[in-house]
Amino acid sequence: MAHAVGTQVIPRIREMKKTSFGIKYSTFIVVSIVLMFIALIYVGSHIRMTELEYNVAAQLSEKEQKLEEQKKLTMELAMLKSPQRIEGVARNKLHMSYPESNQVIVLKNSGE
Repeated sequence: MAHAVGTQVIPRIREMKKTSFGIKYSTFIVVSIVLMFIALIYVGSHIRMTELEYNVAAQLSEKEQKLEEQKKLTMELAMLKSPQRIEGVARNKLHMSYPESNQVIVLKNSGE
């Protein structure tokens, strides 16, 4: 569209392109890029946080398994150390028995 000033016609070529809100397209693009960058940072940090939560859960599960294994091993150790079991193994597997009175040698303390 052209405006008439006096006899001269001036074309409106130099007008900037604007959106319907009156903002330049370049400004809109820059703001959009910044917002997308912020959204990417937020999503990336959220994904990292979720990964860390899964790692923590896995470590806690492993800890519980280790504690359960430790309880079982402690009970097994107590069972293996019991005097009744040791005596049974000595008598049955090793064919041991209590010594008779003539097999016992008493050593006297030489310091007296």
